[in-house]
Amino acid sequence: MLKLTWIAVVVLMLDQITKHIAVSALLGQAPMEITPFFNFVLVYNTGAAFGFLNSASGWQNLFFVTVAIGISVFILIYLRGLGRKDIQVAIALLLVLGGALGNVTDRLMLGHVVDFVDLHYAGWHWPAFNVADSAIFIGAALLILDAFGIRWGTTGD
Repeated sequence: MLKLTWIAVVVLMLDQITKHIAVSALLGQAPMEITPFFNFVLVYNTGAAFGFLNSASGWQNLFFVTVAIGISVFILIYLRGLGRKDIQVAIALLLVLGGALGNVTDRLMLGHVVDFVDLHYAGWHWPAFNVADSAIFIGAALLILDAFGIRWGTTGD
């Protein structure tokens, strides 16, 4: 399934392009309201998902880079053993891989992850996120569905 690695490359490219656009458009600006529940904001996240460990002393950046690189290597090795019937798992893992590489690129180049999507309702804000986070979420969801035997693109025989 390594022939599908273009999926991870596309996720990485989309992630980096959208982050560059977000920084260019939002640096020094107030949040940009798109709809009553969706804003573009500029957040520099030194932590993990939902800002976990965001206020740690700095060690977390190396930790998250190391973990993401380890997971990426594992995914690439695991993909080599997948067959045609495992395409949902392969796509899911490649989405996770692309997302992980997108956030690792930020950590290595900038020392933080750029987040810019802000979903909110009635004063409650979901933590800001980016394309890489979305790809990781979708990939994880597909893996969970697969674990429960739920596959998309099949007729159910």
